[in-house]
Amino acid sequence: MADASALRWWPAPAKLNLFLHVTGQRADGYHDLQTLFQIIDLCDELAFEIDRSGVIARVDDAASAPGPLAAIPSAEDLCVRAATLLRAKAGDPALGVRIRLRKRIPLGGGLGGGSSDAATTLLVLNRLWACGLSVTQLAELGLTLGADVPVFVQGESGLGEGVGERLTALTLPERWFLVLHPGVSVPTRDIFQASELTRNSPILTIPALLALGGRNDCEPVVRKRYPQVAEALDWLGRFAPSRLTGTGSCLFASFDSAAAAERVAARVPDVWRVWVARGLSHSPLQALLTG
Repeated sequence: MADASALRWWPAPAKLNLFLHVTGQRADGYHDLQTLFQIIDLCDELAFEIDRSGVIARVDDAASAPGPLAAIPSAEDLCVRAATLLRAKAGDPALGVRIRLRKRIPLGGGLGGGSSDAATTLLVLNRLWACGLSVTQLAELGLTLGADVPVFVQGESGLGEGVGERLTALTLPERWFLVLHPGVSVPTRDIFQASELTRNSPILTIPALLALGGRNDCEPVVRKRYPQVAEALDWLGRFAPSRLTGTGSCLFASFDSAAAAERVAARVPDVWRVWVARGLSHSPLQALLTG
């Protein structure tokens, strides 16, 4: 097994939902959305040791992936599932890989960390295994893993529609974000199954959405069920407009500069985790794959 310091590490960026409108519910239980995805420079990192063993596994130790990740069975791990799907598509059962993960994006935070890890796995192994699949084909594979995976495969900020997988890339104003984790995890399924969730927001054009600024239809549900999130939203709202990302539990506020965000971050109570992150138009992985 290679020394971790000698491996090449590939980024898997987080995202924010600058707004999230639930416009309907499908017969299969999934929800139609309009959401503005903002990629940020808070990233997990992954490394891949490929071989011809036919074995696909994550080999993280406690130092590189502490906490809840260790309890996830390999068969349920999104990175392992992504690699397995890609190998099946390539039609070569001898393809093997050991996947290492440095986890920085919190689990259950609405930042898309698991989906981004899966997308990075698809994109990098497509190159390392010489599978030759297009971005469109990889996005289609990713959709079977989760609605957010195609967004990270495409690697651009923009408007997501459908279940979030149809992306219209947009160049967004350069902003800095304070991202706050209030110390709880929010299961996405529970929020989307809530009877009180708004499911009939009107479908709007891109100019109208950008002009109005939008909202997060999940936020009232999460506020009601998770008082820790409500407290954090109210605290951050004293300094700048605050909003939930995804179904939470993370929340954010935007600022014109890193310095402005850092000033507020310095005042965040010690019981909460906080990051200052820059908004990106493109995933940092794109430049590495094309360079």
